[in-house]
Amino acid sequence: MTEQTEQTGPTGNAGNTRNTRNTGNTESTGTYEVIVVGGGAAGLSAALVLGRARRRTLVVDAGEPRNAPAAHMQGYLTRDGMPPDGFLAAGREEIARYGVELVRDRVTDIARDGDFTVALDSGRTVRARRLIVATGLKDELPAVEGVAERFGRDVLHCPYCHGWEVRDQAFGVLAANALSVHQALMVSQWSKDVTLFLHEVAESELSEQDVRRLAAAGVKVVPGRVAGLVVEDDRLTGVRLADGSAYDREVLFVAPRPVPRTELFVKLGAELTETPFGTYPVIDERGLTSVPGLWAAGNASGFAEQVVNAASRGYRAAAALNGELLFADLDATL
Repeated sequence: MTEQTEQTGPTGNAGNTRNTRNTGNTESTGTYEVIVVGGGAAGLSAALVLGRARRRTLVVDAGEPRNAPAAHMQGYLTRDGMPPDGFLAAGREEIARYGVELVRDRVTDIARDGDFTVALDSGRTVRARRLIVATGLKDELPAVEGVAERFGRDVLHCPYCHGWEVRDQAFGVLAANALSVHQALMVSQWSKDVTLFLHEVAESELSEQDVRRLAAAGVKVVPGRVAGLVVEDDRLTGVRLADGSAYDREVLFVAPRPVPRTELFVKLGAELTETPFGTYPVIDERGLTSVPGLWAAGNASGFAEQVVNAASRGYRAAAALNGELLFADLDATL
């Protein structure tokens, strides 16, 4: 899944059990050099870099990875096909080796007075000099009967994540807007039997270029609203329209509406920017936001961060942050 994302957010508590394998006295003092909010690929990657750099680091993980519905993740060199939960479990073990503390908790409030003060749902308050937010996003699925129940199985989003596994099957694409034409054209790379169900899109909204490209790709176009999916023996077998007609399909691609988890950025006054895929913080090439000391990584920083990209973003942010702290301390000594 896209972005398989990848991330855990500040909302939704998965319990307050603590997996603590840290060194020093950070548990009693609640003071860290860096707090990472989000324990997905981006957050764990950042924590690994920081732990190896001997930074006192806390990861706050609400346990809500974006790619939880998927049975496997693809396209990550040496980890292709690995279950997402196995990937995250391995990452948690790795950061523990370097004294990084991880808590299963969520952030309920945050403030900045030079350092960052973070209130957790468990009642604990912690402070840090720097903050990396890797809270990701959640996918808001089309309100069509059966879509949510089968998402990550035979209702899919990203062809790069799942196209190979469902190649040459009968594809459907559920249009949420005119951009769904692009999705239909993309998935035709993996199957020559593709039907675009216009659903919420009127035929008049398709441009002449859209129509020509769809025809060139061999994509069939079906107007009318989709009422639900046809499922037999726990597998998708068709798409049912509101007029009662049905079309045999084995896989349905949808385009969820991404909802970035920007609450912490808003609370801290970070500059945000509107995109066609949601509102995200304005960041530089390293991931630094407009608020000094506040960094963003993974799907918290953009829509199209798949697992491998999210991990890279986390690594880059952590390395840049570590250098910033180093030179700040040297300059303060001088």
